[in-house]
Amino acid sequence: MKQPVEKRSMRLLLFLAVAFMVPSATISAQDTGKKPSSYAPVDIKEDFAATMARMKAEKAGIMKRQMDLLSERYDLSNRLARGVAMSRGKAVQDGVRIKLVKGMTWEKLAAMSPEEIREKALLPSGFFPLPFPNHPEGGMLFPKFQIDEINKQEGRDLTRFDLDYDLPDHFLPEFPAPIYLTTRSDLGDVSQGKLVTIMNYFELFNGILNPKQLEGLRLLVTPFPQQQFNQTEDRRTEKPSRGVVCFDCHANGHTNASTHLVGDIRPQEFRHRLDTPTLRGVNIQRLFGSQRALKSVEDFTEFEQRAAYFDGDHVIAAKKGINILDRGHQVHSMAEFQAILDFPPAPKLGINGKLDVKKASESEMRGQQLFFGKGNCGSCHPAPYYTDNLMHNMKTERFYTPRMINGRMASADGPIKTFPLRGIKDSPPYLHDDRLLTLEDTVEFFNLILQTRLNEQEKKDLVAFLRAL
Repeated sequence: MKQPVEKRSMRLLLFLAVAFMVPSATISAQDTGKKPSSYAPVDIKEDFAATMARMKAEKAGIMKRQMDLLSERYDLSNRLARGVAMSRGKAVQDGVRIKLVKGMTWEKLAAMSPEEIREKALLPSGFFPLPFPNHPEGGMLFPKFQIDEINKQEGRDLTRFDLDYDLPDHFLPEFPAPIYLTTRSDLGDVSQGKLVTIMNYFELFNGILNPKQLEGLRLLVTPFPQQQFNQTEDRRTEKPSRGVVCFDCHANGHTNASTHLVGDIRPQEFRHRLDTPTLRGVNIQRLFGSQRALKSVEDFTEFEQRAAYFDGDHVIAAKKGINILDRGHQVHSMAEFQAILDFPPAPKLGINGKLDVKKASESEMRGQQLFFGKGNCGSCHPAPYYTDNLMHNMKTERFYTPRMINGRMASADGPIKTFPLRGIKDSPPYLHDDRLLTLEDTVEFFNLILQTRLNEQEKKDLVAFLRAL
């Protein structure tokens, strides 16, 4: 007796998902009629050589799809802001880069209600969640400059055979980033212009850190197995990999805009692309993780090694070589070093975190007034560090109907941590999933979401103030 077509199709889909190592969490209920699993497959059925050949062959098409999406959403040109640079001198990108629907202006859009924007499908595509380059696959993904420097120093290759990083370098933080310490502010940048790795951390910091902090730094630059970088057949590197280090993403205790997917959401299409935040100023923060609300940097450090390194799946972690850190010594040492990473200097700010009227421009002063007034930014980002250490739900989904975008289900984001804005010009791109490329994009986003109706000059003044932080 022949099986119904639907049953045969469903079985074929399930077989292909296992055979081609698609994480089981990516098989949605819509695709199979069955509730998706929280777990990734452990026993891989496809030979590694076949997996690599197949994924290499698919890479060009996947990357074209992602780059087409970016070009559709953004003006990706290298347009520099005059007289504005990051802490070590890299130019800041200027202007709104998000493209509007044809015939629309920012003024017209801001005057409309969320319901009208949703019904007329007028929300700019750049305000939707940004998918990972291959969202069903996910995993840690590094900019080429990070890959090249780690390969040069350590011979440890962070190249993935299936994907390349997607955002252009001119929208990313400066590399390598300067390092400022709360304990030795007199030294300024202690990085000596180098990327800190296992090869040089001792010579750079011996005599500056105490022994516990030095040990913590050593662990932060020591490779450990990770979901895509490990020694098993379920990896995304041509050769078995020693793994990754904390500072591969948080380069020099800051960020290089490396990305992957948050580990705390299922199924796969609902997982957020992750903007790697800076570790500067963790000493003044009380929540860690964009949505996990972990209560200490110790909790965050331990969780990253136990589960986040493995897409939030501790079952897979056991197979690939999970590194169980000792809470009493190792975690504490790592946290102690992270807690002394300081914000960059902001010479125009006074000790209360607000502008010194003798040093600030008129535009910056107007921007500060807007920030704490009409712009309604200060209600969540109070001085001096510009975070309230809480989480807030912007309910961006008011402005659009849910939809699938390159494997990412754009729907409700839920509450997101209030990240500090000190040193914000050093940390592009913006928002929790990299969807905003410039501070101008960010101001337009919140002008719409908060419905503050700032005029053009007010927007420029607000950006000027943000750059002074």
